[in-house]
Amino acid sequence: MAKAIKVKQLFFSLPNNVGLLMEITEALAKAKINVEAICAYAWEELNASFMMVTDNNTKAKKVLSRMGAKVELEEVLALEVPNKVGELHKATKKIAFAGIDIYYLYGSPAKGKMTLILKTENDKKALKALAK
Repeated sequence: MAKAIKVKQLFFSLPNNVGLLMEITEALAKAKINVEAICAYAWEELNASFMMVTDNNTKAKKVLSRMGAKVELEEVLALEVPNKVGELHKATKKIAFAGIDIYYLYGSPAKGKMTLILKTENDKKALKALAK
């Protein structure tokens, strides 16, 4: 059964270079901040964008800002589902049948369960749909 909660994610971009992710994770580790979910990608070979959930977003925002990032906080949903065939389908079906568009989703499975981060056009309504 899926379990969903509202969480805040950090969204930011920095000029892309070799080792950028290493620099970011090193700075966060030194500040004792755990990364709980991350999506990172480079575009146009000039910039890298990140979406991340941490165990201390306030502190992470300060660390990343010192690195030159303009960090935005955004409300998203954290959806935990069993790591079994069809479980993601069940959750996305509930959201679709509630008439809600999913803008993006990222995550990776761990043994037994997986947590996915998603942004919808109506997170409040999506939470209600997932609770059914």
